[in-house]
Amino acid sequence: MAKFSRSKAKHVPKHLYNIFPVLDEMKHRRGGDLSGGQQQQLAIARALASEPTVLILDEPTEGIQPSIIKDIGRVLRDLADKGDMAIVLVEQFYEFAEELADNYTVLSRGKVVSQGAGDTMVENKVQDLVAI
Repeated sequence: MAKFSRSKAKHVPKHLYNIFPVLDEMKHRRGGDLSGGQQQQLAIARALASEPTVLILDEPTEGIQPSIIKDIGRVLRDLADKGDMAIVLVEQFYEFAEELADNYTVLSRGKVVSQGAGDTMVENKVQDLVAI
């Protein structure tokens, strides 16, 4: 197993700044001093830095302003389209999930209540299943 290296940790791959330009502008700030949306982008960029084959995101839109949600959605769609990794998205914001889903699974109390291709979410009335 590879050891964690401080010198390696200081190098941020340039493509992450291309994906999230605001992080380049804010790189002099501490993570805790960033806005909620910037912190979410930072968290995703940190996960991407390890070049995962599976990226698991748990409600990345939680408490984030709409413009940042669109930015994150664009990034996730671009990553999914490249086909280098699988993305598992756990999300309650229906519109966001519908835009991104290649496939979906809806759980209720730990049981699968619906699943299918992302482009069938409307006809399968998935929004009714996830409405609070």
